[in-house]
Amino acid sequence: MKQTLGALAEKLACRVLGDSSVPVSNVASVTSAAQDSLIFVEDPKHLAAALSSRAAAIIAGEFANVVAAKPLLISAQPRLTFARAAKLLQDSSHHQTGSHPSAIVPASARIGANVAIGPRAVLGEHVQIGDGSTIAPGCVLGDGVEIGAYCRLDPNVTIYSGTTLGERVVVQAGAVLGSEGFGYVRDNNTGRYEQFPQVGRLVIEDDVGIGANSTVDRGALDETRIRRGTKIDNLVQIGHNVQIGRDVVIAAQTGLSGSVVVGDNVIMGGQVGIGDHARIEEGVILGGGCGILPKKVVRGKGVVFWGTPARPLREYLKELAFLSRSAKKDRAD
Repeated sequence: MKQTLGALAEKLACRVLGDSSVPVSNVASVTSAAQDSLIFVEDPKHLAAALSSRAAAIIAGEFANVVAAKPLLISAQPRLTFARAAKLLQDSSHHQTGSHPSAIVPASARIGANVAIGPRAVLGEHVQIGDGSTIAPGCVLGDGVEIGAYCRLDPNVTIYSGTTLGERVVVQAGAVLGSEGFGYVRDNNTGRYEQFPQVGRLVIEDDVGIGANSTVDRGALDETRIRRGTKIDNLVQIGHNVQIGRDVVIAAQTGLSGSVVVGDNVIMGGQVGIGDHARIEEGVILGGGCGILPKKVVRGKGVVFWGTPARPLREYLKELAFLSRSAKKDRAD
């Protein structure tokens, strides 16, 4: 959607240096920019390359507060402003509303205004979908599922009964939400396993993002909850009864066992494994491949943990250095 730089600046609370009437219609990198593209720079050393690109305009920090060959949008956080500009420039005119003829939408479903339901989507009884949401082809929503306003479900997302999504939730292709948790009880007489009841619910709050082919189990007897603003990468497994705080970031191939509690603003790298009933307190940073033992409490706002079992990075590096010195000494002997 083409907009003038001045109109964008007003929406983004930025100021323009140069011609505010210049139109832009898309965002791009410095190397791939076209004549109607908007780009950004965070580092003064990259400004010259941006100015010599084909882009129509540049988002930059206060360091670019100069008269330049291209108009500039001055922002305290150029990358963040660029991300917001990208959303504003998305062409919403292609958002088709209504239900495709091949979709199954029962009469009991409550569908809001400007909702799009794609081919072969299947909705159960009493499903609720808020205004402006998009249900892509092949999605399956169980009975009683509640979807808030302006959500986006990509193709082949499956949402089981007992699941509630807040507003502006994005679920990418192939994700499964609200499935039965991995909970079994062993019969000591026969050695066989029988499933513990998995009859709880799943609540996903506003502005959560869930990556492709990730899975989030519902609670066993109570609920699994993912709180506002949390972002989950592809191929992440979240077990039953897990509680995840606000603005948590979880990278790909991470697994959280049942009843794990994660505080606000935690960051997890890829392939982190967390045992059942562990607690990760607010602001902790878990490096890629960390292993957290069951029932372990990890605390330290802003502290980076690494290794298995996970310990503070400084301690981990000291151990590696000690092992390296020991190995060298053994070879010398």
